[in-house]
Amino acid sequence: MAVKLRLQRFGTHKRPFYRVVASESTKPRDGKFLDLLGTYDPILGLVSVDAEKITKWIGQGAQPTDTVKSLFKKYDVLKNK
Repeated sequence: MAVKLRLQRFGTHKRPFYRVVASESTKPRDGKFLDLLGTYDPILGLVSVDAEKITKWIGQGAQPTDTVKSLFKKYDVLKNK
């Protein structure tokens, strides 16, 4: 089972809102997930994540998608990691 840290899209047309989740790579984008790690609002530029959960999942072998990785880097989510 390959686990990915990815975004789930919510919101309406032209008003996106995302959840950062850990899910199996075979599941659909907005399908079942294993753990809710945080939220991202691109309109306001707000990122709210649980850094402890993220480091736990990465320590267990979860791979962040390119978008999530750049999001973490841009908003300096994992300082010193």
